[in-house]
Amino acid sequence: MMHLEHLNLVVRDIDKALAFYGAAFPHWQVRGGGRQNWYGTERNWLHFGDDYHYLALNDSGTGENRDLSSNQVGLAHFAFVTDNLDALISRMHAAGFEPSKGAQSTYRSNAYFIDADGFEVEFVQYHSDLPSQRNHYE
Repeated sequence: MMHLEHLNLVVRDIDKALAFYGAAFPHWQVRGGGRQNWYGTERNWLHFGDDYHYLALNDSGTGENRDLSSNQVGLAHFAFVTDNLDALISRMHAAGFEPSKGAQSTYRSNAYFIDADGFEVEFVQYHSDLPSQRNHYE
């Protein structure tokens, strides 16, 4: 079996990124980090996650992320599954983040948030354990 272990994100400010992802994943922690030279640029990096999954955050980001309303090549969004979408939305709201969009259907609900660096992150809660229902498109 194969699964996604981590995403590596270049951000402008690690503390702002941690404020967002820490609200989403209160059980995650900084696993390690340091400073390195990446193709001539000094940058701080860290791994934020649990024992099995994490986000690698690097603070050397410059410029703007892709326009999410465009058809520009790049990352559109990434998604995480949650057991309690309402609790996640409440945590994000308490930390100052509001959903940019969302939807609810018979078999799943989701909410999208934009982090400080313009990455769109989807959080989805499934209301069925049956793949035929979870993957049903209405």
